[in-house]
Amino acid sequence: MVIKLGTAVLTNEKGEISQATIRKVASGIAALSSRYRVILVSSGAVGSGRGFFSGYKGTLAERKAAAAVGNPILIRHYQKQFSVYNMPVAQALCERQHFSSRPRFLQLKETFEEFWKNGILPVMNENDLVSNVELKFSDNDELATLTAIGFDAEALLLCTSVGGFLDDAKKIVPLVERVDGKIMSFVQEGKSSLGLGGMLSKLTFTRLATSLGIRVVICGLKGKSPFADALEGKTGTSFLPRVANLRARQKWLASGSITLGSLYLDKGAVRALEQRHSLLTVGIRQLQGKFAEGEVVQLKDEEEQIIGVAKVKLGVAEITARLKNKNTIAAHADDIVLF
Repeated sequence: MVIKLGTAVLTNEKGEISQATIRKVASGIAALSSRYRVILVSSGAVGSGRGFFSGYKGTLAERKAAAAVGNPILIRHYQKQFSVYNMPVAQALCERQHFSSRPRFLQLKETFEEFWKNGILPVMNENDLVSNVELKFSDNDELATLTAIGFDAEALLLCTSVGGFLDDAKKIVPLVERVDGKIMSFVQEGKSSLGLGGMLSKLTFTRLATSLGIRVVICGLKGKSPFADALEGKTGTSFLPRVANLRARQKWLASGSITLGSLYLDKGAVRALEQRHSLLTVGIRQLQGKFAEGEVVQLKDEEEQIIGVAKVKLGVAEITARLKNKNTIAAHADDIVLF
């Protein structure tokens, strides 16, 4: 199970960590640890560290520096509260490349297996100090989702200050069977003053996770047992997973690969992919970005919605030159994953 905590859940508007919240998190995860191997993805590092910088304005350099100061502060809070339950914690600072390279990702999995064998809770966050700005995770919702998919999690809990997904009457929707246009219409594009993510981000990654067979719950931290209550459907919003018969490599391809471009497909090509056929160049209407043979691109339909990803057999120049060729394969069916 992957549990993600946002900055607004953990801190006040001054960036101060709430000890009562950390205690509740520790209690809840300790209660689940006998049934689940848990990964905690925690925001709050920048919020914890920014008070050390005079005239903080939130520039990229300031955010990187604040994260470097805040990460050890945050992990000390977790160490203190989890020690009550004899649970050591490990700080796992990751970069996008740990997911984009399959060998590196497999090494990451092996390390986490060692954590769990020894009863250690991994606390993940992005390594902001050294992460390349162009290859960063968009936010911790993405990091948590890619982790859940890559580790084949049963459930992904996204904890938010509003306690769930709200409809247009500002009431929590208890169950969502599919993230469609109606659900997306409820989204208010906004974010807290401390966090980078918003509900739009959560729904985007919820759609990806559920399409790959993972149950997602957007919930809050109210009550004595917020995680257990969310899993039982008593609180928050549960998003039902779809059946996904994908191999481990395909899940990694869908979740971890850095996409360097986009292919815009016509309706015929989309139908062919849905029937598990390879992608032919003749079905590509337009290309975007620069990519070479063997790199991963996004697949978009005529409404410009992302429908999946593909590892291409040809580079951008070769595909462009063969767009009208009915017999040229741009991506093999085994290297295509639809969402």
